[in-house]
Amino acid sequence: MNQSHFKILVVDDEPNLAEGIIENLKAEGYEVGYAPDGVRGLESARDGEWDLILLDVMMPGLDGFAVCAALRAEQNQVPVLFLTAKDETDDRVQGLAAGGDDYLTKPFDLRELLLRVQAILRRGRWYAEGTQETTLKFAGNEISWRSYQATSHDGRTHDLTHKEAMILKCLADNEGDIVSREEILETVWGYEAFPSTRTIDNFIVRLRKRFEREPECPLHLHTARGVGYRFTIEGEQS
Repeated sequence: MNQSHFKILVVDDEPNLAEGIIENLKAEGYEVGYAPDGVRGLESARDGEWDLILLDVMMPGLDGFAVCAALRAEQNQVPVLFLTAKDETDDRVQGLAAGGDDYLTKPFDLRELLLRVQAILRRGRWYAEGTQETTLKFAGNEISWRSYQATSHDGRTHDLTHKEAMILKCLADNEGDIVSREEILETVWGYEAFPSTRTIDNFIVRLRKRFEREPECPLHLHTARGVGYRFTIEGEQS
Protein backbone atom coordinates (compact mmCIF):
# COMPACT_ATOMS: atom_id res chain seq x y z
CA MET A 1 0.00 0.00 0.00
CA ASN A 2 1.49 3.33 -1.10
CA GLN A 3 1.18 5.57 1.95
CA SER A 4 2.22 8.72 0.07
CA HIS A 5 -1.26 8.94 -1.45
CA PHE A 6 -3.01 9.05 1.94
CA LYS A 7 -3.83 12.19 3.91
CA ILE A 8 -4.37 11.89 7.67
CA LEU A 9 -5.68 14.56 10.05
CA VAL A 10 -4.58 14.39 13.70
CA VAL A 11 -6.89 16.15 16.19
CA ASP A 12 -5.53 16.12 19.74
CA ASP A 13 -5.11 18.77 22.45
CA GLU A 14 -1.95 17.12 23.84
CA PRO A 15 0.80 18.70 21.69
CA ASN A 16 3.60 16.35 22.79
CA LEU A 17 1.59 13.24 21.99
CA ALA A 18 0.36 14.74 18.74
CA GLU A 19 3.89 15.62 17.69
CA GLY A 20 5.04 12.04 18.23
CA ILE A 21 2.11 10.66 16.26
CA ILE A 22 2.68 13.11 13.41
CA GLU A 23 6.41 12.34 13.19
CA ASN A 24 5.73 8.61 13.01
CA LEU A 25 3.01 9.00 10.39
CA LYS A 26 5.24 11.19 8.25
CA ALA A 27 8.07 8.68 8.60
CA GLU A 28 5.69 6.09 7.13
CA GLY A 29 5.09 8.35 4.14
CA TYR A 30 1.68 9.78 5.02
CA GLU A 31 0.71 13.40 4.43
CA VAL A 32 -0.40 14.73 7.82
CA GLY A 33 -2.42 17.72 9.04
CA TYR A 34 -2.97 18.82 12.63
CA ALA A 35 -5.67 20.55 14.68
CA PRO A 36 -5.22 21.25 18.42
CA ASP A 37 -8.88 21.05 19.48
CA GLY A 38 -12.28 19.81 18.42
CA VAL A 39 -13.57 23.07 16.95
CA ARG A 40 -10.58 23.52 14.66
CA GLY A 41 -10.54 19.79 13.99
CA LEU A 42 -14.10 19.94 12.70
CA GLU A 43 -13.22 22.93 10.50
CA SER A 44 -10.18 21.12 9.08
CA ALA A 45 -12.19 17.97 8.48
CA ARG A 46 -14.77 19.96 6.56
CA ASP A 47 -12.21 21.90 4.52
CA GLY A 48 -9.91 19.06 3.45
CA GLU A 49 -10.19 15.74 1.69
CA TRP A 50 -8.82 13.32 4.28
CA ASP A 51 -8.44 9.57 4.09
CA LEU A 52 -8.48 9.18 7.90
CA ILE A 53 -8.91 11.28 11.05
CA LEU A 54 -7.15 10.37 14.31
CA LEU A 55 -9.51 11.97 16.80
CA ASP A 56 -8.92 12.46 20.51
CA VAL A 57 -12.06 11.99 22.60
CA MET A 58 -11.39 14.14 25.68
CA MET A 59 -10.99 17.71 24.41
CA PRO A 60 -12.37 20.98 25.79
CA GLY A 61 -15.12 22.78 23.92
CA LEU A 62 -16.03 20.06 21.44
CA ASP A 63 -15.09 16.48 22.22
CA GLY A 64 -14.22 13.81 19.70
CA PHE A 65 -17.63 12.12 19.83
CA ALA A 66 -19.33 15.43 18.96
CA VAL A 67 -16.90 16.09 16.11
CA CYS A 68 -17.51 12.68 14.60
CA ALA A 69 -21.28 12.92 15.03
CA ALA A 70 -21.29 16.33 13.32
CA LEU A 71 -19.37 14.94 10.34
CA ARG A 72 -21.68 11.97 9.99
CA ALA A 73 -24.74 14.24 10.17
CA GLU A 74 -23.26 16.10 7.18
CA GLN A 75 -22.79 12.80 5.31
CA ASN A 76 -19.01 13.09 5.63
CA GLN A 77 -17.94 9.44 5.79
CA VAL A 78 -14.18 9.89 6.32
CA PRO A 79 -12.92 7.05 8.55
CA VAL A 80 -12.29 7.99 12.20
CA LEU A 81 -9.94 6.33 14.68
CA PHE A 82 -10.71 7.49 18.23
CA LEU A 83 -7.84 8.04 20.68
CA THR A 84 -8.84 8.15 24.34
CA ALA A 85 -7.60 7.74 27.89
CA LYS A 86 -10.77 5.82 28.76
CA ASP A 87 -10.92 2.06 28.42
CA GLU A 88 -14.54 1.23 29.09
CA THR A 89 -16.93 -0.69 26.89
CA ASP A 90 -19.59 2.04 27.11
CA ASP A 91 -17.15 4.58 25.71
CA ARG A 92 -16.11 2.24 22.91
CA VAL A 93 -19.73 1.65 22.00
CA GLN A 94 -20.52 5.38 22.16
CA GLY A 95 -17.60 6.21 19.91
CA LEU A 96 -18.38 3.58 17.33
CA ALA A 97 -22.09 4.39 17.48
CA ALA A 98 -21.17 8.00 16.69
CA GLY A 99 -19.70 6.72 13.44
CA GLY A 100 -16.14 5.84 14.42
CA ASP A 101 -14.21 3.05 12.73
CA ASP A 102 -11.87 2.00 15.52
CA TYR A 103 -10.85 2.89 19.07
CA LEU A 104 -7.40 2.96 20.66
CA THR A 105 -6.79 3.54 24.36
CA LYS A 106 -3.96 5.76 25.64
CA PRO A 107 -1.20 5.05 26.33
CA PHE A 108 -0.68 2.98 23.21
CA ASP A 109 2.28 1.56 21.36
CA LEU A 110 2.96 3.61 18.24
CA ARG A 111 3.48 0.39 16.31
CA GLU A 112 -0.06 -0.66 17.16
CA LEU A 113 -1.36 2.74 16.07
CA LEU A 114 0.39 2.40 12.71
CA LEU A 115 -1.07 -1.08 12.25
CA ARG A 116 -4.57 0.18 13.03
CA VAL A 117 -4.08 3.06 10.57
CA GLN A 118 -2.95 0.66 7.85
CA ALA A 119 -5.92 -1.64 8.50
CA ILE A 120 -8.48 1.18 8.27
CA LEU A 121 -6.92 2.55 5.08
CA ARG A 122 -6.81 -0.94 3.59
CA ARG A 123 -10.54 -1.39 4.27
CA GLY A 124 -11.23 2.00 2.73
CA ARG A 125 -9.24 1.06 -0.36
CA TRP A 126 -11.14 -2.24 -0.62
CA TYR A 127 -14.40 -0.32 -0.68
CA ALA A 128 -13.20 2.36 -3.13
CA GLU A 129 -11.60 -0.07 -5.56
CA GLY A 130 -14.59 -2.39 -5.44
CA THR A 131 -17.11 0.28 -6.41
CA GLN A 132 -16.21 0.58 -10.07
CA GLU A 133 -19.61 -1.01 -10.60
CA THR A 134 -21.31 2.01 -9.11
CA THR A 135 -24.76 0.68 -8.25
CA LEU A 136 -26.47 -2.37 -6.82
CA LYS A 137 -29.99 -3.05 -8.10
CA PHE A 138 -32.41 -5.65 -6.77
CA ALA A 139 -36.18 -5.95 -6.28
CA GLY A 140 -36.87 -2.31 -7.11
CA ASN A 141 -34.04 -1.04 -4.87
CA GLU A 142 -31.04 0.89 -6.19
CA ILE A 143 -27.94 1.65 -4.08
CA SER A 144 -25.13 3.94 -5.18
CA TRP A 145 -21.85 2.81 -3.64
CA ARG A 146 -20.14 6.13 -4.27
CA SER A 147 -22.76 8.58 -3.06
CA TYR A 148 -24.15 6.30 -0.29
CA GLN A 149 -27.62 7.21 -1.51
CA ALA A 150 -30.32 4.63 -2.14
CA THR A 151 -33.83 4.48 -3.53
CA SER A 152 -35.96 1.71 -2.08
CA HIS A 153 -38.75 -0.25 -3.72
CA ASP A 154 -41.37 2.09 -2.21
CA GLY A 155 -39.81 5.17 -3.85
CA ARG A 156 -38.22 6.55 -0.69
CA THR A 157 -34.65 7.82 -0.67
CA HIS A 158 -32.12 6.91 2.00
CA ASP A 159 -28.67 8.16 2.97
CA LEU A 160 -26.64 5.13 4.00
CA THR A 161 -23.83 5.35 6.50
CA HIS A 162 -20.41 4.16 5.39
CA LYS A 163 -20.81 1.09 7.60
CA GLU A 164 -24.22 0.21 6.18
CA ALA A 165 -22.86 0.50 2.64
CA MET A 166 -19.78 -1.58 3.48
CA ILE A 167 -21.85 -4.36 5.06
CA LEU A 168 -24.17 -4.48 2.08
CA LYS A 169 -21.23 -4.48 -0.31
CA CYS A 170 -19.50 -7.25 1.65
CA LEU A 171 -22.61 -9.40 1.28
CA ALA A 172 -23.18 -8.43 -2.37
CA ASP A 173 -19.57 -9.30 -3.24
CA ASN A 174 -20.32 -12.81 -1.97
CA GLU A 175 -23.79 -13.03 -3.50
CA GLY A 176 -25.36 -16.38 -2.76
CA ASP A 177 -22.73 -17.41 -0.20
CA ILE A 178 -22.94 -17.32 3.59
CA VAL A 179 -20.71 -14.65 5.15
CA SER A 180 -20.03 -15.09 8.86
CA ARG A 181 -20.47 -12.28 11.36
CA GLU A 182 -16.74 -12.51 12.08
CA GLU A 183 -15.91 -12.07 8.39
CA ILE A 184 -18.15 -9.02 8.20
CA LEU A 185 -16.54 -7.50 11.30
CA GLU A 186 -13.06 -8.12 9.93
CA THR A 187 -13.93 -6.60 6.55
CA VAL A 188 -15.86 -3.59 7.77
CA TRP A 189 -14.37 -2.70 11.18
CA GLY A 190 -11.48 -4.96 11.93
CA TYR A 191 -12.36 -7.71 14.35
CA GLU A 192 -11.20 -6.00 17.56
CA ALA A 193 -13.03 -2.74 16.96
CA PHE A 194 -16.41 -3.76 18.31
CA PRO A 195 -17.26 -5.66 21.50
CA SER A 196 -19.82 -8.05 20.00
CA THR A 197 -20.59 -9.72 16.69
CA ARG A 198 -24.26 -9.10 17.57
CA THR A 199 -23.69 -5.56 16.34
CA ILE A 200 -23.98 -6.89 12.81
CA ASP A 201 -27.52 -8.08 13.53
CA ASN A 202 -28.65 -4.52 14.29
CA PHE A 203 -27.29 -3.28 10.97
CA ILE A 204 -29.03 -6.08 9.08
CA VAL A 205 -32.34 -5.20 10.75
CA ARG A 206 -31.95 -1.60 9.54
CA LEU A 207 -31.10 -2.70 5.99
CA ARG A 208 -34.07 -5.06 5.89
CA LYS A 209 -36.45 -2.30 6.98
CA ARG A 210 -35.30 -0.21 4.04
CA PHE A 211 -34.91 -2.75 1.26
CA GLU A 212 -37.11 -5.74 2.04
CA ARG A 213 -40.83 -5.51 1.20
CA GLU A 214 -41.57 -7.63 4.27
CA PRO A 215 -38.66 -7.19 6.71
CA GLU A 216 -39.93 -10.00 8.94
CA CYS A 217 -39.90 -12.39 5.95
CA PRO A 218 -36.80 -11.30 4.01
CA LEU A 219 -36.25 -12.51 0.46
CA HIS A 220 -32.77 -11.05 -0.11
CA LEU A 221 -30.96 -10.59 3.22
CA HIS A 222 -31.05 -14.09 4.71
CA THR A 223 -29.97 -15.25 8.16
CA ALA A 224 -27.77 -18.33 8.47
CA ARG A 225 -28.53 -19.14 12.09
CA GLY A 226 -25.53 -19.16 14.36
CA VAL A 227 -23.22 -18.26 11.49
CA GLY A 228 -23.97 -15.06 9.61
CA TYR A 229 -25.84 -13.77 6.58
CA ARG A 230 -26.39 -14.43 2.88
CA PHE A 231 -27.49 -12.00 0.18
CA THR A 232 -29.34 -12.97 -3.00
CA ILE A 233 -30.36 -10.64 -5.81
CA GLU A 234 -33.20 -12.94 -6.81
CA GLY A 235 -35.78 -13.32 -4.08
CA GLU A 236 -35.70 -16.56 -2.10
CA GLN A 237 -37.85 -17.67 0.79
CA SER A 238 -35.64 -17.94 3.90
